[in-house]
Amino acid sequence: MAQDGTRKVYVKSYGCQMNVYDAQRMADVLAPEGYAETADMADADVVVLNTCHIREKAAEKVYSELGRVREVRRDRALDGRETQIVVAGCVAQAEGGEILRRAKGVDLVVGPQSYHRLPGLLEQARRSPGVVDTEFPAAAKFDHLPGASREKTRARGVSAFLTVQEGCDKFCTFCVVPYTRGAEASRPVYAILREAERLAAAGVREVTLLGQNVNAYHGQGPDGAAWTLGALMRRLAEVPGLERLRYTTSHPRDMDAELIAAHRDLPAVMPYLHLPVQSGSDAVLAAMNRRHTRDDYLRLVDQVRAARPDIALSSDFIVGFPGETDADFRDTMDLIERVGFAAAYSFKYSPRPGTPAADMAAQVAEPAMTERLHALQALLDHQLRAFNAATIGRTVDVLVERPGRHPGQLVGKSPYLQAVAFEGRGAAAGDIIPVTVVGTGSYSLLGERADIEPERATA
Repeated sequence: MAQDGTRKVYVKSYGCQMNVYDAQRMADVLAPEGYAETADMADADVVVLNTCHIREKAAEKVYSELGRVREVRRDRALDGRETQIVVAGCVAQAEGGEILRRAKGVDLVVGPQSYHRLPGLLEQARRSPGVVDTEFPAAAKFDHLPGASREKTRARGVSAFLTVQEGCDKFCTFCVVPYTRGAEASRPVYAILREAERLAAAGVREVTLLGQNVNAYHGQGPDGAAWTLGALMRRLAEVPGLERLRYTTSHPRDMDAELIAAHRDLPAVMPYLHLPVQSGSDAVLAAMNRRHTRDDYLRLVDQVRAARPDIALSSDFIVGFPGETDADFRDTMDLIERVGFAAAYSFKYSPRPGTPAADMAAQVAEPAMTERLHALQALLDHQLRAFNAATIGRTVDVLVERPGRHPGQLVGKSPYLQAVAFEGRGAAAGDIIPVTVVGTGSYSLLGERADIEPERATA
């Protein structure tokens, strides 16, 4: 604890963007109790591992990291400083007290539904370590999010996440989300608007709407009716100061005509859509309980591109799902070739305890999964490089986020989520600058300002 009585909290998040948002929620709820965030674990009085349970390796990383945290606590104890260890997130929700049995020294295990109780739980764990709180409370799921209170919203930059939906009712056979995050639930429109307005007032220019199945949004509107995500985005596009809207993660079955029309009609909706397909094989999709076919997905892509021709697509792929044959995998590669993705996330299938797929016969051998993953990733990497190269010579609007590596250089985000570095003296974070792309780097695009003459760029 600092001499002024302030405690330090360190939060390390794994997995999805919802966890990044949840990490901010935890810091926000602890701030009024005298906790300040720190980026140095060794400086923290409370260490929170905000976990992901989607894949086995993600869960195993937590137990490995707990060993490191215990070493930090031991070193701090030599100086007379106490350290509380907290496991939060989906691994906490799924495994509960098993974490205490498997990893000695954990003081608190807390699920995503209980973060608003974190200060009291930490105090309880201080008196008696080994507290577990993974119950789904009866209270409304969103009552304790930032926009649900009158506290000032804290912005952490010019881009921000905003939760609009949690949980999932799809029950894909490989996924633990319905068990760790619960059933689909949507925030009311007024609460989302209130938080969006506060974010905009705090300097946020771009908001990404979050949900495990975000396009299943059905929150109550001011007219008493259930609003769709498309209707919500039309209203958010009217918030002064918000220039860009994104959303993630989507399910193809919930991509309705109103949402597609929002891509067509609203300049604030960025031309970038993350639309997971998981596989290009109908047999595998059926075994996954995805409830769409490859042709359904391809038709949907055509509809989206007809509405917004400049849209870029990203997706998720799982290779080696139980029963996947070489022919099934070729169908996935064919789908990737047909669609053409700007980015994608690919993973080997990882059995999660309690999911139907974990008990399926015909589990795919590890060498076959590895070979398929390498081939799939090579194709996706080729498409990513081609997409980036195709932007050379184009002028794109860049939302400035931070200084670059060199004096006068700025780094921002294109509408397609590409990092763009350019000489930008005279611009500042939050500005949206037209930039002509002149080259590609290892991790970003290189550009020149298009709104001023090159020789004036240093003025």
